[in-house]
Amino acid sequence: MPIARQDLENYIGQLLLVDTWRDYCPNGLQIEGRPTIERIVTGVTASQALIDAAIDLNADALLVHHGFFWKGENACITRTKKARIAKLLANDVNLFAYHLPLDAHPTLGNNAQLGEKLGLTGTHRFGDQKLGWLGELEKPLTLAEFTLQIDAQLQRSPLVIGPAEQLIKRVAWCTGGAQSFFHEAAQLEIDCFITGEASEFVTHLARESGVSYIAAGHHATERYGIEALGKHLASQYGLEHIHLDQANLV
Repeated sequence: MPIARQDLENYIGQLLLVDTWRDYCPNGLQIEGRPTIERIVTGVTASQALIDAAIDLNADALLVHHGFFWKGENACITRTKKARIAKLLANDVNLFAYHLPLDAHPTLGNNAQLGEKLGLTGTHRFGDQKLGWLGELEKPLTLAEFTLQIDAQLQRSPLVIGPAEQLIKRVAWCTGGAQSFFHEAAQLEIDCFITGEASEFVTHLARESGVSYIAAGHHATERYGIEALGKHLASQYGLEHIHLDQANLV
């Protein structure tokens, strides 16, 4: 059953509390397409490959976590940005993007979804805008066992810094590129910190603090939120939903 574009944007905005977040990009409708929406495609990043696939599937709207118009980037619409936007406009496809509001949602968000996949029960929040999550495994695992669990779930071998035999019970995590949160997380009496990426300093901080560090992939840790949002919208409004996972090594 079709829904008006504005009604869909209003609903998602209220669901994710979009107006309450300080973000690095605009959240909501970024490229305006056809006025009514019946088929939606979701994916992590508005790459050319994802846009082309959505068009091939006759999508009315593409919903992503990583869209366009990031703070600090060149505002000119040239080269790859021009090609992506031109394709959306030529095919009258709406582009919706939700960044930090999607990371943080208590059930549909990337952190909530990753915690659920890894068997972590969230208990507290930490970090800038309380984006980071704290929680515990139901039963302790060695770092080696926990690594195998992450590898199997995300289908990607993570970068792991820490002794294989260390027991892991209390965990902090924040999906994507949240390595800067490790400074605060390491002071929270945790055994392990999980995010998507790693910077040079994390090796030293992990060794000196005794807190293991797992970089499980920016894309891999943020695959689940946008898919959960798409499924929710499909259930709420009877929309057709297709999720596409474009491979990404990072």
